[in-house]
Amino acid sequence: MTEGRQFDAFVCIDWSGAAMARPPGLAVAWCEPGQRAPVLLKPTGGWTRPGVLAWLEKHAAQGTRMLVGLDLSPGLPFADHGAYFPGHPDTPPAARALWAMIDQLCADEPHLSASTFPLREGLRDHFRNHDQTGRAFGSGGGRLRLVEHRQRLAGVNPVSCLNLVGAAQVGKSSLTGMRMLHRLAGAVPVWPFDPVPVSGPVVVEIYTSIAARAGGIRKGRSKIRDAETLDAVLGALDSDPHRTLSKYDDHSTDALITAAWLRRAAHDPALWSPEGLTPEIAQTEGWTFGAT
Repeated sequence: MTEGRQFDAFVCIDWSGAAMARPPGLAVAWCEPGQRAPVLLKPTGGWTRPGVLAWLEKHAAQGTRMLVGLDLSPGLPFADHGAYFPGHPDTPPAARALWAMIDQLCADEPHLSASTFPLREGLRDHFRNHDQTGRAFGSGGGRLRLVEHRQRLAGVNPVSCLNLVGAAQVGKSSLTGMRMLHRLAGAVPVWPFDPVPVSGPVVVEIYTSIAARAGGIRKGRSKIRDAETLDAVLGALDSDPHRTLSKYDDHSTDALITAAWLRRAAHDPALWSPEGLTPEIAQTEGWTFGAT
C-alpha cells in the first residue's frame, strides 16, 4: 500500500476535546527524515482546533508530503451491533456520515466543540456522562471498536470513545476531531477510510501509548514529565536528544515521542495492512496505526 511512498515530515497532533478556544492539551510536534529530534510547533497565542484545521488545509494546498498522526478515535464502535447507535432511526451507515452528522448538529458550537451532541435525545443513551451512564453504553467500560479489543490483547488499555468521564477519556476529543475530519474531506485523505495518496499529506489515527511502549516505556507508565526520560525514549526511537522545553507536560512529550515513532514506523508495510482490517471496518470504525 505504501511501497515507494516518501514522506518529508512526520507530525503528531495531541488533540483536545475541551470546550474552549485554546485548549492547553493541544500540541503539535514535527520532525523530518533522519535522526534530528522532533520539535513542538507553537503559534503565537497557542493552538486552536480551527487553527489546526487551517494549518492542515494549508499543507494540503502546498502538497506537503507528510504523515499526520491524530490522537483521537475517528470512528465509534459499530461492528458489535452493526450500528453506531442501535435503535436510533438516523444512525449513520459509515464514518463519513457520522462526521457529517456531528458537524451539522453542533454547527452552532464555537471552536469545533461538540458538547451538545452526546446530550441529544436518542443519543444520550449511548454515552457515559457525568450525570448518567446511558442504558446502551455497554457493560463495564463500555463498547469498544474491534481495534481497541485487539489493543487490549496486546497489553495496552484503550478507553471506550463513548465514555466522556475521567482523565483517560477520549470521547470528547474524538467527537470534536470528527468535526475537523469532516471539514478536511476532499483536502486531506484519512486512512483507512481513504486510500493512502501517492503524494501530499495523509492523516492516521494514533494511540500515544503504542509509541511510548515502542520507546521502551513499560506498561502502566506511559506519561513522561522530565527531560532525561524523554531523551531516553527518543533515543530508543532512533532520535537525537530534544531541545529543552519550557514545560514538560504529558501533551508535549506525547506529541514529540509519537512524531519520532511515526518516522520510524511509517515504512513498515504490516502496519498499513493489519489483520482484522476488513473493508467494512475500514469504513465504519477505522483503525489505529500501529495496532496489529
